[in-house]
Amino acid sequence: MNMRDFYKSLSFLLGKFFFEHVPVNVATWGTADLSILYQDWYAKNALDGSIYTCSSTPWQTDPWWKLDLMKTYSVNRVTITSKPDCTSCESWLNGAEIRVGNVSLNVSSNPICAVVSTIPTGATYSYSCHGMEGRYIIVNNPGTSKCVTPCEVGVYVIFPGNLATERTVTQSSTNGSWITEQAIDFNPGIIKQSSACSSTNVQTNPWWRVDLSYIYRVSRVVITNRLDCCPERINGAEIRIGNSLENNGNNNPICSVISSIPAGVSSTYTCNDMEGRYVNLIIPGDSRILTLCEVEVYGEGPLLKKSFLKMNLKSSSSLSEPAVRDQLLSQLQSALVQRGFSDVTLQWSQPPKQEVMRKEAAPAQCAVRKR
Repeated sequence: MNMRDFYKSLSFLLGKFFFEHVPVNVATWGTADLSILYQDWYAKNALDGSIYTCSSTPWQTDPWWKLDLMKTYSVNRVTITSKPDCTSCESWLNGAEIRVGNVSLNVSSNPICAVVSTIPTGATYSYSCHGMEGRYIIVNNPGTSKCVTPCEVGVYVIFPGNLATERTVTQSSTNGSWITEQAIDFNPGIIKQSSACSSTNVQTNPWWRVDLSYIYRVSRVVITNRLDCCPERINGAEIRIGNSLENNGNNNPICSVISSIPAGVSSTYTCNDMEGRYVNLIIPGDSRILTLCEVEVYGEGPLLKKSFLKMNLKSSSSLSEPAVRDQLLSQLQSALVQRGFSDVTLQWSQPPKQEVMRKEAAPAQCAVRKR
């Protein structure tokens, strides 16, 4: 096995346990507002995904555009897209302040993330906020005879450590568009539940399950209840964790039983490092509905077993010498660290066996005699 194949094999065995936390655009999860509306250039136009429908204030003193995310987030970055079809408007956002904070009324009292110097026509610029926390994202333009005209605004948040991210999920039944995956999409469903939450039909013992793919020690599970109605439906739900798929995983040990969760609230349930691959929620009883706006799973792992690789090495040195073998493992370990595999320990399962490669003799030539 050459080194390239070796790293490829280790990546197959180990690479799946390391995943990059990709920032999620949460801007559309909130509601937008303007200091004063200019004609039909609504605040929500900056959240519709089209750079050709913009939001705008009229010319005024200290205009602002504000996004209410409904809950506090740690903001990684904010993006702003300027008007694409107006070169004379290019300077309208010059000097605008991007603010992140929890003050709704006095918007200029929120901390500044960045100040816009200029954004070329139709361009999208990104501004790092380095984890600033806040419920409100404000774009304000201080001064007289100013306006604010963002055509698109993005707010990006990183959700680290959630083991349920991008895992395989299933539920006992699905009510219309309330599909299973919406319980792990990070969106708590504050604005529109049917496109952000999962739900079963009315049935006996409805359940929902996430497959973590590997066994983890689960420290806690966080459940977000729906905001719009009927928060009592979650009452009595059992959180179960284990490795069995008997009864669809609903016979695994219980971490906790949910007594109640207020509407729109996220509640945390401690599981004391229970080990398991499957995390289930089930509501025992007849004529029940299981609705989940978000499920988060936190813990440590995966709990890996030893993995073995068989290698054919070409070496000018004798691998029968322990020092040579140790040096080779040290070199491989260093190379893996450079590739991001810092928690891997390599050791020989057995001493290498030397194979002597013999050159095949050339086929004998038959002498041809002339008659």
